[in-house]
Amino acid sequence: MAFWAGGSPSIVDYFPSEDFYRCGYCKNELGSRSNGMWAHSMTVQDYQDLIDRGWRRSGKYVYKPVMNQTCCPQYTIRCRPLQFQPSKSHKKVLKKMLKFLAKGEVPKGSCEDEPMDSTMDDAVVGDFALINKLDIQCDLKTLSDDVKESLESEGKNSKKEEPHELLQAQDSVGEKLGSGEPSHSVKVHTVPKPGKGADLSKPPCRKAKEIRKERKRLKRMQQNPAGELEGFQAQGHPPSLFPPKAKSNQPKSLEDLIFESLPENASHKLEVRVVRSSPPSSQFKATLLESYQVYKRYQMVIHKNSPDTPTESQFTRFLCSSPLEAETPPNGPDCGYGSFHQQYWLDGKIIAVGVIDILPNCVSSVYLYYDPDYSFLSLGVYSALREIAFTRQLHEKTSQLSYYYMGFYIHSCPKMKYKGQYRPSDLLCPETYVWVPIEQCLPSLENSKYCRFNQDPEAVDEDRSTEPDRLQVFHKRAIMPYGVYKKQQKDPSEEAAVLQYASLVGQKCSERMLLFRN
Repeated sequence: MAFWAGGSPSIVDYFPSEDFYRCGYCKNELGSRSNGMWAHSMTVQDYQDLIDRGWRRSGKYVYKPVMNQTCCPQYTIRCRPLQFQPSKSHKKVLKKMLKFLAKGEVPKGSCEDEPMDSTMDDAVVGDFALINKLDIQCDLKTLSDDVKESLESEGKNSKKEEPHELLQAQDSVGEKLGSGEPSHSVKVHTVPKPGKGADLSKPPCRKAKEIRKERKRLKRMQQNPAGELEGFQAQGHPPSLFPPKAKSNQPKSLEDLIFESLPENASHKLEVRVVRSSPPSSQFKATLLESYQVYKRYQMVIHKNSPDTPTESQFTRFLCSSPLEAETPPNGPDCGYGSFHQQYWLDGKIIAVGVIDILPNCVSSVYLYYDPDYSFLSLGVYSALREIAFTRQLHEKTSQLSYYYMGFYIHSCPKMKYKGQYRPSDLLCPETYVWVPIEQCLPSLENSKYCRFNQDPEAVDEDRSTEPDRLQVFHKRAIMPYGVYKKQQKDPSEEAAVLQYASLVGQKCSERMLLFRN
């Protein structure tokens, strides 16, 4: 089990779907159905592989809709940031923010023409009763102790390096993003590889002398007499992800629009801080109460919750707790992998928080909440654009990290169709788990809620479970293959649940993750 060296394995309790329950999208009382598992711990690679099979997490609960039975099929959607160009409506939101920051301008009228604000409005997020019940059933502390003792008895070293605090500090951004290296084109089904040549849709690379001058200029702009605050990315300091435009008639890049310079006497100052939420960093702990108060107001005003819900413990369980193990490999992003909160600070106070996971191949958006007083800024759209730009920034060092996952696309739910506006984007085929450009999927979705997007009738799930006996089980403080475990069991329903779990997580994950059995 060498794949656990230097860290803990993924440990999960599986809960097969037993019945239908209320849908958070269409409000059908008995329309939604999904399978789920409680993740006591999970490696970022395992979670990456799971979301590439249609799974999604809410706190430590990881679930997968039963796509051909649920009332509102939920298709995993990802955007390709390296090829992303903001639309007219996206530019409108970015300009609105710049006008507000520069002059304090507040747009007149309502923002009803904007897409819904929350980047992910999963039905599971509101189901506190379900998660509370599972939290009690799954005795995390006892199980963790058992696993630790078991791994130590096998000579495993579970010490983990202290995770680095993240940081979109501007000086490091300038060093990385102004490198002048060619951007890599992205194919739908493969991860881009370095050294394949420049993207002809982008301006040509600059000479080394020009790059050095640009770096010096950025450093002078970014110097702060009081010292750079670690974790902040200030509005108005434009890092250059791609070389400057060679001609004035070329469209502005996303970074040009976000980081457009502001006047010295700007009315407001916006800063973005990325802090690790699990395990909680000191910065995260220091701002937890303020962050919770923003979420509470968001729930009361936007979702009409009563003042006594959610509690701080419920907030922590859903949006702060995460099963993902913090990992900081030398070839990964400076912030490491795992779960983070991207905090938006306006004039020294938090006005919005994007909950994100940074994984080997992507930035995955989990949720967004914001101060309702600033709804006029279309913070849902703005934060999504910032997260796309952030993914492009991380890609500069970690080339395989090149996608932005937006949760689920639900074609049958009008308020969730806005995610398809971030192009180019792909939907995950629910049967073969390959990515298909959304343009090819939409005609089929117009005719049927549930669709197989892969047009090859012979194609199958390449990672389907073919050797279930190799699945790893954690039972009575011992780790064993399922082939050994099943000889000790007599309950026929046990085998059905385990085989269903194996089919849903795939062969690779079934051999790496530990399935906890009582």
